[in-house]
Amino acid sequence: MIEDLQERIESAIPEAVVEVSGEGNRFEIRVVAQAFEGLSRVKRQQAVYAAIGDLISSGAVHAVTIRALTPAEAG
Repeated sequence: MIEDLQERIESAIPEAVVEVSGEGNRFEIRVVAQAFEGLSRVKRQQAVYAAIGDLISSGAVHAVTIRALTPAEAG
């Protein structure tokens, strides 16, 4: 599941660096992408949710914690 989440997010957000950790159906996702520049925290998270929404609705993923950062914020 970790690889599936990572691939979906990388496909949806160009040039994103994606790190996924977790087990069962609970995951922590860190995404660093230039595409987040100028977007609010909510808009950034919505972009990530859009890539994995079907997994959440199906119950395959129950809980996610998302950190969506620009490269400058990630340091």
